Amino acid sequence: MQHKKETTVNQPDSAAGAAADALRKIKKYPNRRLYDTRTSSYITLADVKELVLKHEQFQVVDAKTSEDLTRSILLQIILEEEAGGMPMFTSDLLSQLIRFYGNAMQGMVGNYLEKNMQTFVQVQKQLQEQSRSMYGDSGKINKDLWAQFMNFQGSAMQGMMSAYMDQSKNVFMQMQEKLQDQTKNMFTGFPFPGFPGQPVPPKKDEGDKS
Repeated sequence: MQHKKETTVNQPDSAAGAAADALRKIKKYPNRRLYDTRTSSYITLADVKELVLKHEQFQVVDAKTSEDLTRSILLQIILEEEAGGMPMFTSDLLSQLIRFYGNAMQGMVGNYLEKNMQTFVQVQKQLQEQSRSMYGDSGKINKDLWAQFMNFQGSAMQGMMSAYMDQSKNVFMQMQEKLQDQTKNMFTGFPFPGFPGQPVPPKKDEGDKS
């Protein structure tokens, strides 16, 4: 009598394994098509945008090399949104961001923008909670009521964000001053004229030809 061979499925035995299993993987092929391994179907950038809006965790990888392409795909989505009728970034802001690439402050600026975005999202969540207490489930609020609520809370939100931005600006300036002081201390011991802490040689008189 032959016994059927039982097929076992490896179950994640750790939190890391569970997180990796929950991560939605999307493969990008050379023909630019995106393949969702969870649904076993091809998807578009619009579908990826929906995943972002739903706060789903996913990763886009190259189908051949397994290179992480998530940032590249997200940038493509932002580019399409910016090309629409209501862009979020002005030309001046984009120019300023470009100037920071390769700058010594590049890493600090990225962290600064990320922290400010996190704070803005927290403020937005607080406003949504207030709207639920006034109107019930936010999903059932029509656009007119939401617009009225945002107009009513607009000045308060601007005040909160302005206060935070002022505080954040002061911290940023303090960090910059600290870096400048550290730089001066680093070069104080250099025996070259012009470096901080070194005497400046006296100027020769115009009549002195020696």
